[in-house]
Amino acid sequence: MSNPQQLRYTKEHEWLSATDENGVATVGITEFAANSLGDVVFAQLPAVGDAVAAGETCGELESTKSVSDLYAPVTGEVVEANQDVVDDPSLVNSAPFEGGWLFKVKITDEPADLLTADEYTAFAG
Repeated sequence: MSNPQQLRYTKEHEWLSATDENGVATVGITEFAANSLGDVVFAQLPAVGDAVAAGETCGELESTKSVSDLYAPVTGEVVEANQDVVDDPSLVNSAPFEGGWLFKVKITDEPADLLTADEYTAFAG
């Protein structure tokens, strides 16, 4: 399992990219989470304009094994949802750090407990 060094991570197994010049970051789930879920068959993502709060549920991913809540790693406003994942949820499994990203959020508040790649790798085992 490789966790890209440039990302930050949550203990709920979401990742967060660095922000762009507009304060927008991309959110997805980790390879560990995708593997644990199994084949993802449905994705309910937050809608553009939705307010999300760090640590709060903002959607769900359904696999052949279970349904898992999706948690916001930061507080802010959703500015884009990945329609490709809605149309083909298996992207979450095949490319969790690339085409399988879930949504983009304009951050208004970021918790201090986000993990580095090395911290997340140690946490996830």
